[in-house]
Amino acid sequence: MTAATATRIDIAAPTNRADLVGRGLAALAALATGVAFVNGVLLTVNASDDRLFIEGWRVSSFGIFAALFALLAVRPRQAAGVWEIVLAGKAALVVFGALIGDVPEARLSAIIDFGLVAVVAAAYVLCRGWLAWRPATTNPTR
Repeated sequence: MTAATATRIDIAAPTNRADLVGRGLAALAALATGVAFVNGVLLTVNASDDRLFIEGWRVSSFGIFAALFALLAVRPRQAAGVWEIVLAGKAALVVFGALIGDVPEARLSAIIDFGLVAVVAAAYVLCRGWLAWRPATTNPTR
């Protein structure tokens, strides 16, 4: 590695404060989605037979997203593609919720997912999540 390369990598790394705030935002997203998971479990337990599969599917999605957000909070620059996948998935739900209009739960879900997109996008920028795509650096834990 040349001195120029080492300098460029050091400049690209987030500050400690930005990294901490970004990780905190990702942890907040994990916590909020974990709350949705618990609420979803309660809804699934009380769901009618015709809604049981859909509620179960939705709960499993909450669990998966909560785990992905937690992964990003712990390892923000060691999960290439995960930031982009969760942002695309949540953004798609916002667009879908806006397009289907006045359907029960759609408007509120789209608003909540829009908030998650904003929080996760801010965390991505603060943690410089795109650095996960770079080859390993001399300090990959930062």
